[in-house]
Amino acid sequence: MAEKLYIEALREGLREELIRDKNVFILGEDVGLYGGAFGVTKGLFKEFGEDRIIDTPISEAAIAGASVGAALCGMRPVAEIMFFDFFTIAMDQLVNQGAKIRYMFGGKAQVPMVIRGPMGCGTGAAAQHSQSFPAVFAHFPGLKVVMPSTAYDAKGLIKASIRDNNPVVFAEHKLLYWTKGEVPEEDYIVPIGKADIKRQGKDITVVAGSIMVQRALEAAKELEKEGIDIEVVDPRTLKPLDLPTIVNSVKKTGRVMIVEDDPIYYGWGAEIVAQIAGSEAFDYLDAPIKRLAGLDIPIPYNPNLERHAVPQVENIIQGVKEVLA
Repeated sequence: MAEKLYIEALREGLREELIRDKNVFILGEDVGLYGGAFGVTKGLFKEFGEDRIIDTPISEAAIAGASVGAALCGMRPVAEIMFFDFFTIAMDQLVNQGAKIRYMFGGKAQVPMVIRGPMGCGTGAAAQHSQSFPAVFAHFPGLKVVMPSTAYDAKGLIKASIRDNNPVVFAEHKLLYWTKGEVPEEDYIVPIGKADIKRQGKDITVVAGSIMVQRALEAAKELEKEGIDIEVVDPRTLKPLDLPTIVNSVKKTGRVMIVEDDPIYYGWGAEIVAQIAGSEAFDYLDAPIKRLAGLDIPIPYNPNLERHAVPQVENIIQGVKEVLA
């Protein structure tokens, strides 16, 4: 395996699928010559040309609508939205059209498209460019929702998403782009709907997603010094959700805390809490389930306030201790 940046692994996955399948193409604002807002598509325009790496007008609704139409015609579009916040502008085409077409046509039509973009705070981009809300899309039947936390998962899941015959929302936390991880040189995919235990432990299960996986692993290193052994479970995909892996981990440890980047009200963590409470894992719990999530506020521009708007390593450490107490 080679150690690569998350952004490099993601780009490599896109490039391999462009080579593998002539029906795959990328579209979005500044994805061509500029290489994407965060550089994910850098170099692809030079290699594959303007027919397959397409710069679009500044219209997220048009990007999503064109993707749905192209997918219906047998293509496999990968749409980049410059910031995850702007998925809201594409909601009608994505939620009311793309997500429902396969069902409404009795399976005779399918929409194999990926719509991806950077989410999350930590870059001082303020309230309209810093949101995390992948759970919104998990609410709608017909959509799959993916949020990789490592370079390995980013490459494997983007390849799996492109090959899937359903519309996939692919959420990339912008702070993860410059993290490193081991990535195989050979072709591989990470199955959609399969969670991963990022760290084995015995005292408490921490279910974390996206950037919070990295923070949970950092917290685990600190807690280990105090003799506390936490298990970190990364769902990797919110929909479909790998509930059995989570349930088995909770049965093993007897305690659980959910850590998410989204605002706390009606977030995906609440769904996992409900699923655990309704499963056989409930009888194994030795303490109430705890949730850590973003505050119910727009993301502030001020860097100190921004930092306090979402869980940090110290919050995870404190939360674990509260559950164990």
